[in-house]
Amino acid sequence: MRIFISADIEGVAGVVNAQQGTPGNPEYERARRLMTQEVNAAIAGAYDGGASYVLVNDSHGPMVNLIPEELDPRAECIIGRPKAMNMAAGLDRSFDAVFFTGYHSGAGRHGVLSHTVSGFAFQALRINGIDTAEATLYGAYAGSLGVPVALLSGDDQLAEQCLPLFPGAVMVQVKTALGHRAARALSPVEARARIRAGAAKAVHGISSCAPYLIAAPHRLEADLASVAMADLCATIPAATRLAPRSVAFDCAGIVEVQQWIAVMATLCGTLR
Repeated sequence: MRIFISADIEGVAGVVNAQQGTPGNPEYERARRLMTQEVNAAIAGAYDGGASYVLVNDSHGPMVNLIPEELDPRAECIIGRPKAMNMAAGLDRSFDAVFFTGYHSGAGRHGVLSHTVSGFAFQALRINGIDTAEATLYGAYAGSLGVPVALLSGDDQLAEQCLPLFPGAVMVQVKTALGHRAARALSPVEARARIRAGAAKAVHGISSCAPYLIAAPHRLEADLASVAMADLCATIPAATRLAPRSVAFDCAGIVEVQQWIAVMATLCGTLR
């Protein structure tokens, strides 16, 4: 039983503001340890449930957040960026299930630190009209490989937006959003205990999970944070301008969707 874990930070118990996800300050150092500990709980739970192999992909920001020497040695880890498929780097058809830990709701949604891929660039992303969070995007990529999502951990707004996409998946809610930068959270110790138990349950229940599919072809629509960003993205030959702050791309598949999102986020980053 092979398990792939994509690990983010915004959905971790105890993380509530952007400083905690930004390297270079004491709050970030605390948050990355909390992130690593939640990932360790998911790894342990996966093995409790009968997993034979676990691969973890560091999926937040600079993607060098997990502390390698503190990570459960039974797992392998992908760190750094840029890398193909970004938050799903390393995932292939050989895996039996995907876990999303520390995840959050999408751009423009209620939820702790809600955003999709780039909080700087995007106010909303839609695939075939579906309001898209990161779990939506990478869950659909996993589904295109025939791999189901079996576990999510994060806040109540992640559960509301994304859990219905993944029938049979286990949701571990570690906090309740009180705003974009405030939450009522479990203690980290309790959050880790629930993640470990949830991960074991998820492995046992993989047979009841189905891959999430968005039928191709795909229409990607992006609402940018400013007209200037849309001006820049509209210079991409494949882009169609929809509105002052919105562009669209017609894509053959979910990989192309992810690639155009990455291109737009990178371009918009030049306007900082």
